[in-house]
Amino acid sequence: MVELVSDFLLRRLREWDVDRIFSYAGDGINGILSAWQRADNDPRFIQARHEELAAFEAVGYAKFSGRVGVCMATGGPGAVHLLNGLYDAKLDHVPVVAIVGQQGSTSLGGAYQQEIDLGSLYKDVASEYVQTVTTPQQLPNVLDRAIRTAWTKRTVTALIIPGDVQELEYSPPTHAFKMVPSSLGVSGSVLIPASDDIQRSADVLNDGERVAIMIGQGARGAGTEVTEVADTLGAGVAKALLGKDVLSDDLPYVTGVSGLMGTRPSWELMRDCDTLLMIGASFPYSQFLPEFDQARGVQIDIDPTMIGMRYPFEVNLVGDAQATLRELLPLLHRKEDRTWRANVERTVTRWWETMERRARVEADPVNPEFVFHELSDELPDDSIVTTDAGSAANWYGRHLRIRGNIRGSLSGTLATMGPGMPYATGAKFAHPDRPVFALVGDGAMQMNGINELITMAHYWPEWQDPRVVIGVLNNSDLNQVTWELRALIGSPQFSPSQELPEFGYARFAELLGLRGMRVEQPGDVRGAWQQAVMADRPCLVEFVTDPAVPPIPPEANWDQMENVAEAMLRGDPDAWSVVKEGVKAKAQEFVPHRSGRK
Repeated sequence: MVELVSDFLLRRLREWDVDRIFSYAGDGINGILSAWQRADNDPRFIQARHEELAAFEAVGYAKFSGRVGVCMATGGPGAVHLLNGLYDAKLDHVPVVAIVGQQGSTSLGGAYQQEIDLGSLYKDVASEYVQTVTTPQQLPNVLDRAIRTAWTKRTVTALIIPGDVQELEYSPPTHAFKMVPSSLGVSGSVLIPASDDIQRSADVLNDGERVAIMIGQGARGAGTEVTEVADTLGAGVAKALLGKDVLSDDLPYVTGVSGLMGTRPSWELMRDCDTLLMIGASFPYSQFLPEFDQARGVQIDIDPTMIGMRYPFEVNLVGDAQATLRELLPLLHRKEDRTWRANVERTVTRWWETMERRARVEADPVNPEFVFHELSDELPDDSIVTTDAGSAANWYGRHLRIRGNIRGSLSGTLATMGPGMPYATGAKFAHPDRPVFALVGDGAMQMNGINELITMAHYWPEWQDPRVVIGVLNNSDLNQVTWELRALIGSPQFSPSQELPEFGYARFAELLGLRGMRVEQPGDVRGAWQQAVMADRPCLVEFVTDPAVPPIPPEANWDQMENVAEAMLRGDPDAWSVVKEGVKAKAQEFVPHRSGRK
């Protein structure tokens, strides 16, 4: 049988060990779909409900598998739909390859149906590598380069393949002028900074008396080394949101997430330190870092384009986090004075006591903080947790305690709504033997999560561990934006933009043959989580939560408080509930704690 370009494409992907592709059919990739039939669905075609969801599934798969994610779509509208998920991958430094169809090359430039200048459309999101295949001999080189570039640079690349090119007979590049042969594979490498620079960093860290460490997702795999450095320096460790699963929250010196969705101990750690070590983080909120003239700083990052940002670091080390820390550790002096570490640990203990108190504050009907607080103890040690933009990200960042081998992620830099559910699908295809939890708001669920539930219902019977637990915060409000209106610009809630239509999430799950539960009383929260964890199939738990519970920043400033007050005075429809819940939540920071501290 004659091998076509589309046949070779799938063969080459198999040779790169690509085992599944997240996609949605369209006539712009009909040639490839036909080849898939001939290839007995290898690599596996995973059918999404929408191209944006396919891209998010590929991102989730890549984040949790450590492999390159691949998504595919038809040209025109399909290629457009991929973009949000691809930007999520690019901004979070996740390797994803997008393969998109295009109108036949004979029609290009003729204002043909669904014709879009895809090279221009993709030149930003796939800025490191985007190419259009025009001849069969070109394909192996551009495909191999797309995969290598995505993997080594942790970014998005794209291939555009016109429909008529897909159906050409494949012939490899020859040993001839203007032919570019190619080969498979790429080796791993470990980048280590120069020894003089490592010594300079050790000198800075050894001179410090109050050392703070900030870790991001770039420190993943270096948890042991981070722990040893923190112990040697008597440091506290704060986490960027994407680095939440790098170190266990049960460690007494881990202050939790930093930033707007972070904890007070992390804010105090940065406020009071005299030395900052940032590892694998591109933490954007400089106002949550030390004052610029306050601390000496050292940064470690494998990406030279991300080095030296956010803070006036004294030493910038370009290198692999684990390997660099191993070189650094023998040069560090153990700090005998542990006063700073002891103070950090006291603030952490107090914080978790405060979080428990805030979780148990009465609300109408259920406090969303309580929902996340109760989940922490019920998470199996090998869980994968995804969440979505919105108020759910606040409670994930502050209340959920990561431990053991638990992994967690969300859209960190793009902060887009919609990836929580498709990330969970991608995670299940990466690890079908592990339980997955998707924690999302009703806004994200209505945006695209309902459709993703259909995909889960279709594929779950083949997963070794069928458990996917979906927790939906049903407060009938786009809650994060509502609070941003109040706190940032002093505007009351604008109900036409913020109120969501009623929808029976649990009933819809049951309609699909999944488990569904609706929780309207605080006393039922823990039992619902326990039932969901024991379910023999995906289970959706719909928690009816109070939108008036405030996502108070770790250090609410005077301007924010004034703005909320102004919003109340200007006629916020939920004014009294907001004031009441805000006062109750904030009061938990001042009541006596079990440690006896005020």
